[in-house]
Amino acid sequence: MEERTEINDLGEFGLIDYLTRNIEISNAGTILGVGDDAAVIDHFGKQTVISTDMLVEGIHFDLMYTPLKHLGYKSVIVNLSDIYAMNATPTHITLSLAFSNRFSLEALTEFYDGVYAACDKYKVDLIGGDTTSSQKGFVISVTAIGEVAPDKFVKRSTAQKGDLLCVSGDLGAAYLGLTILEREKQIFLENPNIQPDLESQTYVIGRQLKPEARHDIISFLAGKEITPTAMMDVSDGLSSDILHICKQSELGCVLYEEKIPVHDDSRQLAMKLGLDPTACALSGGEDYELLFTMKQEDYDKITLNEEIAVIGYMTDAAEGAHIITQSNNKHQITAQGWNAFK
Repeated sequence: MEERTEINDLGEFGLIDYLTRNIEISNAGTILGVGDDAAVIDHFGKQTVISTDMLVEGIHFDLMYTPLKHLGYKSVIVNLSDIYAMNATPTHITLSLAFSNRFSLEALTEFYDGVYAACDKYKVDLIGGDTTSSQKGFVISVTAIGEVAPDKFVKRSTAQKGDLLCVSGDLGAAYLGLTILEREKQIFLENPNIQPDLESQTYVIGRQLKPEARHDIISFLAGKEITPTAMMDVSDGLSSDILHICKQSELGCVLYEEKIPVHDDSRQLAMKLGLDPTACALSGGEDYELLFTMKQEDYDKITLNEEIAVIGYMTDAAEGAHIITQSNNKHQITAQGWNAFK
């Protein structure tokens, strides 16, 4: 039997001391971290960017197939992704948790191992937060703080007509990973003796359980002296997120189906499941890739980067938002992505 330490044996302050006992600071701007009434950070003349996300058990994650360490990692990543989507560099996070008494100290330690792994990889300092009890389930709230040179942040509302529409990485994999995990969960519930069969789908399952934030794209663009004209991260599905940029920039767009990047593993799995790979990319969500627009004259600077795909261009608002399919038909883009209140 694994050891189990009850949280109430430690009390709240004992718990915080235990979970934060090995914190290492990696940013010069961290003046005061965990352990006081508030943290103190100094951004040395940079502008500060702040974003908060909440993840709720049963809505955003299922602990039946989500290891706690992966969940800790992902909780940080989804917030860092929002900071990168502003063309900024994340430096600090705060983390707040509410959990029921079904969670032991060992379970929370595993969750925090994932949090610290993400902080370490992205050179971000955990500087505070809150823990409280909940009647049931697990609720996670992370606030990410980043820095950006004065007025170098990039909004969703500043794309221009004629700009190229670009996306990093590949799309649809996280949704397909979730589909497989949900399918295996149902099979397991019906027959607990059957072991889940996930071996052949490591790529899509990894994209669902352990996503990464695209700091490499932000560094690449900075190195090439490209400032995107508008940007956001793809969390709700490509179609919904493109429509956010169109609406906020008061523009239309043309998107080419054949240009949407889909990983070979995703394409093969989608076909096997009887799903359309393009539909998975358009509506799936949780890819945490960067969707951005840029000036046409910067095109030559990105041609050698295989992680950036040009998928269309921005048009007048009157032309609407359309996708040109591989069979050369034109369809209006509709928001089919994740809606938190459905």
